[in-house]
Amino acid sequence: MNATKYLSSQYMPTKEFPFFIKRYYHDSAKIPLPHSHEFIELIFVVQGNANHVFEGDCYPIKTNDVFIINPGEVHTFKIKPGDKLEIINCLFTSALLQDSLLKELGVSHSMDFFYIHPFLNKVERFHHFINADRNYSPRLLSILEGMIYEYNKGKLCNSTLVRLQLIELLILLSQLYNEMKTGSRDILGKEREGDILVQRIRGYLTRNYNRKITIPGLCKLFNVSPRHLSRLFKKETGQTVTEMIHSIRIEKAKALLLKSDYKVIEVAVSVGYDDPAFFSRLFRRSTGCSPGKYKEKEELRYSQINNQ
Repeated sequence: MNATKYLSSQYMPTKEFPFFIKRYYHDSAKIPLPHSHEFIELIFVVQGNANHVFEGDCYPIKTNDVFIINPGEVHTFKIKPGDKLEIINCLFTSALLQDSLLKELGVSHSMDFFYIHPFLNKVERFHHFINADRNYSPRLLSILEGMIYEYNKGKLCNSTLVRLQLIELLILLSQLYNEMKTGSRDILGKEREGDILVQRIRGYLTRNYNRKITIPGLCKLFNVSPRHLSRLFKKETGQTVTEMIHSIRIEKAKALLLKSDYKVIEVAVSVGYDDPAFFSRLFRRSTGCSPGKYKEKEELRYSQINNQ
C-alpha cells in the first residue's frame, strides 16, 4: 500500500512537548489518504461507522471504539456514502511520558492498553480492540475534550496538565482493557503473571527503543529484581533483555534504511546508538552485511520485483 509518512515535526513543533490533539469529521468524500507516522496515534470514535483499513486489511469500527496506531503502521478509513465519522486524534511520542513520572505515580504496571495491546498481531488487535461502554465513554470523552481545550490555548497551554490527563486516559483504558479480558477469553492466551510482566516489558522496549534503556532502570520501573528479570525473560523469550533491545533496534534500523535517506550515523542515533561503529557491528552480526550493503541489496531486490 502506497502511503504518506507524517513526521513528528509536522504536528509537534517542539521536542519538549511532543503532543497534538484534534477532533476530525470524515465522510465518503473526505477521508485521509493511506498514511503512517513517526508518532503514536490514539483514536477515539466519537460517533459514526466506518471500516478502518490497517496494514491492508479492513476492520469495522463504530461509536466509542478506541485503538492505538504504532509508528510506521499504515492505515486509513473507508466510509460508505451517507455515513459519517467523527473522531478525536491524540498524537504523541513516548518522550511525552517520562519513566520517572509513571513510576512516581505508580501506574506503569497498570497500562496494559499502552504496553501490551498495540503490540499484539493485527488480527488480535482489531478483533479485540476496546469499545467503551456507557460507564467509560463519557469519562474518556471528557478527558479528551479537556486536552483539546488545554491544547488549543496555544502558548498558554499547561503541558503538565495535558500529560496528567493523558496518563489518566491510559489508566482508564487499561482498566477497561483488563475488564474486557476478564469478561471474555484472555486475548493474550496466557494467564501466568510472569507472562504478563514479560509482555508489558516487551511493549515498553518496543515503544522506547530509541531511548537510553538500562537493566537497573527497567527493574526500578517494573519493580522486579535484575536476577528475576533475567531469568524470566530468558525463559519466556529465549533472549536476554539486552538481546531483545538490540533485535528491536536492528529491525527499526532496517525500516529506516529503506524508507529514508538517512546516513548510517543518522540511523544509528535514531534507533538509540551513540556509537555508529558499534551499531554497524551489531547490524552485520544480525543480517550478515553492513547497513549500506543491506540497503543496496534490498533496493535492488525491490527494483527487480517491480520490473517483472
